[in-house]
Amino acid sequence: MARRPLGACCVLLAAVLLVAVASARADGEPSGECRGRKVGARTEVRDVERDGEVQELGRFSVAEYNRRRVGGERLEFGLVVAAQRQVVSGLKYYLRVAAAAENAGGERVFDAVVVVKPWLESRTLLRFAPAAPK
Repeated sequence: MARRPLGACCVLLAAVLLVAVASARADGEPSGECRGRKVGARTEVRDVERDGEVQELGRFSVAEYNRRRVGGERLEFGLVVAAQRQVVSGLKYYLRVAAAAENAGGERVFDAVVVVKPWLESRTLLRFAPAAPK
């Protein structure tokens, strides 16, 4: 007797999922796209200056840059001024970071790319370089 309600629940769940998928495709969006954006496309991070996670990734990118540099100038983190997020195997962040050399005045802007894999508690700096002028 206990099997019948479970079987009925599975059938009902399958029907609900089928209706949900059908209605999602009925609105005219091609599969693989969502509201005019392609799945996996970069998206702007809003209110980047107040986003604690993004600012922490900016600090991490500068610290990792300093750790990898042997000799030469060391940078001091200022602020992440722009960021984009992309879903990959984890999250890939494209950051525009303001930083200043510790021994010299004046901030400069750098582009950093960081991949975060939360399930592994992993952050990897892929790129850190002076930003190209706009």
